[in-house]
Amino acid sequence: MKKNSIKFFEKDKRHNIPKLNAKLISVTITLLVLVLFSACEKNYTPEEILYIQKIEKHRADKNIEMRDSDLSPFNFKGKVEFHDLKYFDVKPEFVFKSKLWQYEPKDTVTIFGTKGEERKVVRFGWFLINFEEKEYTINVYEGVSRTGTIYHSIWFTDLTTNKETYGVGRYIDFELMDDPDYEYEIDFNLAYNPYCAYSPEYSCAIPTKEDFLPVAIKAGEKKFHD
Repeated sequence: MKKNSIKFFEKDKRHNIPKLNAKLISVTITLLVLVLFSACEKNYTPEEILYIQKIEKHRADKNIEMRDSDLSPFNFKGKVEFHDLKYFDVKPEFVFKSKLWQYEPKDTVTIFGTKGEERKVVRFGWFLINFEEKEYTINVYEGVSRTGTIYHSIWFTDLTTNKETYGVGRYIDFELMDDPDYEYEIDFNLAYNPYCAYSPEYSCAIPTKEDFLPVAIKAGEKKFHD
């Protein structure tokens, strides 16, 4: 799998995405101009400016898919009124790198979904990041989907939870690599809300107390509903 690939939906289906109209192109250009202006004010490097543009494009693309795809939580289990997803400004300083450290033994733990159901997952490993001169751990969990596929997940809460960000917590996509010395990128600008943040028809894993980061992660997606 390509590094830093972005998944919007759990199923691999072809989406019927309409062509960009003139209004959307105009909005996109405006966003890019604002990004460049903001980047110049903060003295970002050329590489950081390109990174900010990439994340902004990702967000614009996700808005289109969330609005139009039949698999979107706004369309799949009944219609939910859509508006653009809300985000913090893109901040390159919220991108971290770490090796994945694996727990030994790997304990099976019980977590809960937002509808109260129990779920069994394995505490697989953790990342170690340095933020504002302090070290924090981020857990990685291993689970099995309804179709029998093994997956790995990162979920967390922080000091913005239930304030600027969704009250249950946020997720970051993760793909396990074979190389035990591989250095992963943990990008909080890509932190997103689970489907239950948009519609009560979905149940999502609730992060545990061990998944709380005692800092304000002002990056990634904000609350959808006020």
